[in-house]
Amino acid sequence: MTSPAPAAGAVSEGDGGLADPLLATGNGTTRKTGAECEYWVPADEAERRATNECGGEDGRPLLFRTYKLKGAILHPYRALIFMRLVAVLLFFVWRIRHNRSNVMWFWMMSVVGDVWFGFSWLLNQLPKFNPIKSIPDLAALKRHYDLSDGTSKLSRIDVFVTTADPIDEPILYTINSILSILAADYPVDRLACYVSDDSGALILYEALVEVSKIANLWVPFCRKHCIEPRAPESYFELKAPPQTGRAPEEFVNDYKRVQMEYDEFKVRLDNLSDSIRKRSDVYNCMGTSEGDAKATWMANGTQWPGTWIDPTENHRKGHHAGIAKVVLNHPSREHHHGSQEPSFGVTDVRLPMLVYVSCEKNPSYDHNKKAGALNALLRVSALLSNAQFIINFDCDHYINNSQALRAAVCFMLDQREGDNTAFVQFPQRFDNVDPTDRYGNHNRVFFDGTMLALNGLQGPSYLGTGCMFRRIALYGIDSPHYKQDNIVVEANKFGNSTPFLNSVSQAIKQERFITPPQLDGTFITEMETVVTASYDKETDWGKGVGYIYNIATEDIVTGFRIHGQGWRSMYCTMDHDAFCGTAPINLTERLHQIVRWSGGSLEMFFSHNNPLIGGQRLQLLQRVSYLNMTVYPVTSLFILLYALCPVMWLIPDEIYIQRPFTRYVVYLLIIIVMIHMIGWLEIKWAGVTWLDYWRNEQFFMIGSTSAYPTAVLHMAKKLLTKKGIHFRVTSKQTTADSSDKFADLYEMRWAPMVIPTVVVLVANVGAIGVAMGKTVVYIGVWTVAKKMHAALGLLFNVWIMVLLYPFALAIMGRWAKRPIILVVLLPVVFVVVGMIYVALHVLLANVIPF
Repeated sequence: MTSPAPAAGAVSEGDGGLADPLLATGNGTTRKTGAECEYWVPADEAERRATNECGGEDGRPLLFRTYKLKGAILHPYRALIFMRLVAVLLFFVWRIRHNRSNVMWFWMMSVVGDVWFGFSWLLNQLPKFNPIKSIPDLAALKRHYDLSDGTSKLSRIDVFVTTADPIDEPILYTINSILSILAADYPVDRLACYVSDDSGALILYEALVEVSKIANLWVPFCRKHCIEPRAPESYFELKAPPQTGRAPEEFVNDYKRVQMEYDEFKVRLDNLSDSIRKRSDVYNCMGTSEGDAKATWMANGTQWPGTWIDPTENHRKGHHAGIAKVVLNHPSREHHHGSQEPSFGVTDVRLPMLVYVSCEKNPSYDHNKKAGALNALLRVSALLSNAQFIINFDCDHYINNSQALRAAVCFMLDQREGDNTAFVQFPQRFDNVDPTDRYGNHNRVFFDGTMLALNGLQGPSYLGTGCMFRRIALYGIDSPHYKQDNIVVEANKFGNSTPFLNSVSQAIKQERFITPPQLDGTFITEMETVVTASYDKETDWGKGVGYIYNIATEDIVTGFRIHGQGWRSMYCTMDHDAFCGTAPINLTERLHQIVRWSGGSLEMFFSHNNPLIGGQRLQLLQRVSYLNMTVYPVTSLFILLYALCPVMWLIPDEIYIQRPFTRYVVYLLIIIVMIHMIGWLEIKWAGVTWLDYWRNEQFFMIGSTSAYPTAVLHMAKKLLTKKGIHFRVTSKQTTADSSDKFADLYEMRWAPMVIPTVVVLVANVGAIGVAMGKTVVYIGVWTVAKKMHAALGLLFNVWIMVLLYPFALAIMGRWAKRPIILVVLLPVVFVVVGMIYVALHVLLANVIPF
């Protein structure tokens, strides 16, 4: 493998480098992206001039730039939205006045469906009426917060990483996430990483111990050569050859050494399971375990308090003690020597604090899944570091831009909206998606369009990963505009840990936490206390404090609760993506993920967090946005109904849903074309491509005939039985075929939810074939009007087929590597079905009137 080049520090002068996000370049100047120059214009020039003249309200700098859409694109965009709204209303009036149909009950259902389509479109469109883009100014942050002596005034950050299962979520993903965090470009004494292991398995803890060793080499290497990205697995996959830079020979030597050590590190990771089992067998043979139980033993000769390899009561998955272990202490408490080979000279070799946490599991208590794990990390981190800001990651996400944490802090410390900003959400990006993004994993229409547009309101919703929070906002404290002067920290709200209650008081007063605590036995016991299964009982945790419980998607409802308390949020995009993760590129896993997300949204609608009644301080359009996020799965019921309409081709007589049919279809086409005209303007200002837009349309159709109806069914079941959506960890484990990076894309794992999609696909294929057969049989007797009606109906069938094209490829499995096969196969199937229809008509014409 050729050595990739260092990204910033070792490039030639004048090149900003990959590490430079948006407005910050390598020499501290600013620049604009092409999209900004073409569609966006500065919206804060007056504020900046006033700040430069008088220093602002409190002397703090402006740390982000605000852009608004140019009138040349904004005004047509708004005009089209208004025109389509009028067109939809006129369409409804026309349908009601011309209520003629061959099947009136179907006409009534279609009218209800059209009303719902119009309503859901309006819910989705109104919050995007005033898009605003906010860009972090890292150069300004550096000037005002980084001191000349190498120290910093930046606030502390606690980073949370959550993992549920070391099999479905491979340890190597988690380790790369942690290494990227430890190597982030942020003051080492103001950064701490907390890892939550829901399985309670020893293998992850020992993997973290191995991380603490390789990090002594990897982190200084990243700092010395300004490496991007700082997740080794992703970095060593780069194919770019080395460039000269400031010290090319030194870089190449360091690179080879670090790569060799990392390869050896991965071998040790692979051997951990066998090593733990062999060690445990030795200790168990010595008879040192309690009774006849086969314990799992740590390297220091003590029994592991979590899950054992051979599960027993109190040591099995779902029933084990709480664990909190400091793997790397605070740099002021622990001296890190780093590696002596290669030499890193004056490079800082210190490492941030690293902590392993596993919540206690007990069958008598609900551990509340990811939300419970995050709340436990919130309490443990309060005792150890009590950082003002918190950012959480799924275990398969890593820091792709080393300055991402600084970018989020820009919004939190800005003099305008900083104090009122509760969280900063980043878009989710994935680096394992196939080049054509067959199943819309990137979802850029949502991340780069919908979420970006919410910046013009109270801000984007919380999306589960890659989100930086203000700690006191998670504690349920109101925004500064509504905050009480004297807040009493009570045990019945936060729990009965006195040290934790003291930390909450310090956080509310924004007192700086300077000296890290001594890790004596008493303190370790206190950490284990706050991760017990019963700690949340009879408190406000999961209701008004922390991440919200009793819902499949804790993210959206947690963000809703925070917005409802008067806080705002910000959306941060960077030229070089801030974070990257691993997406489930297998269709079935992707659909299971969608079921959980959409099911959780419906659960929110049928709870006290319903956007219609909850969120006391929500802005009106922000409320509309949350309403759209909670009811959108219902749209699938009407889409599924329409998608099954082609079965009417099988009926001998022509059936018309609305008369006059030609005018009905023309009206539909006008409304649909207007949607795509609005979409065209959206992808312009959002910076997405037509392929992204098209994949979004295709996957929405696939989801609307499979995952979304399943979520609605789950919700109906919950309303009847009180049993919620079953939490299923989305498997990121790929197929064993390592020769093909996207091998999992071609594996079709059948599930009941895809049956309706198969039915829709078969119905449309059959309808097109029957339509061809009818054309042969009736071409001589059909009137011009009937021929036009048939052509318009066939257009609908073809449109459905095109939208379901990715699903058809999924059914083909590995044959889908050559999509041309499907292009050839479908016409053949159409012709065969048509010929069968003609043959049956000829043979049975005197028996059954076709």
